[in-house]
Amino acid sequence: MHAPLYVLWLIGQIFVATGVLIKDMLHGYKSMEPCVVYYPLRVTKEWQITALAASITITPGTMSIGLREDGTLLVHAVYGHNPADVLADIATMEEHLAPSVKDIPHKVANVRIEHPAHLAIRKEQ
Repeated sequence: MHAPLYVLWLIGQIFVATGVLIKDMLHGYKSMEPCVVYYPLRVTKEWQITALAASITITPGTMSIGLREDGTLLVHAVYGHNPADVLADIATMEEHLAPSVKDIPHKVANVRIEHPAHLAIRKEQ
């Protein structure tokens, strides 16, 4: 029974993200500030990792770009001006996919976050 609820929730997230992307497109892409976050996974089963990575990738504005051996998922987010929000959104998705991870302590305080070099230069000017 859980899988259909997750799919419905994910479809809703896709619509929300599409709306954000369309709104930004109509305003000249002014809100885009990409980043890459190194998300420490709480799910451990291969099918869960695959499902989470696929869910992230099909959601407009985000893409799973790698998986480290230590269980870290690399995620590119187009709207990464607040990486804490990106991490929280991924955590929420992970919890909807596998509700049992809500009880697992999550260490996102010191995660690695990267911004494209041209953004760092632009912010300094």
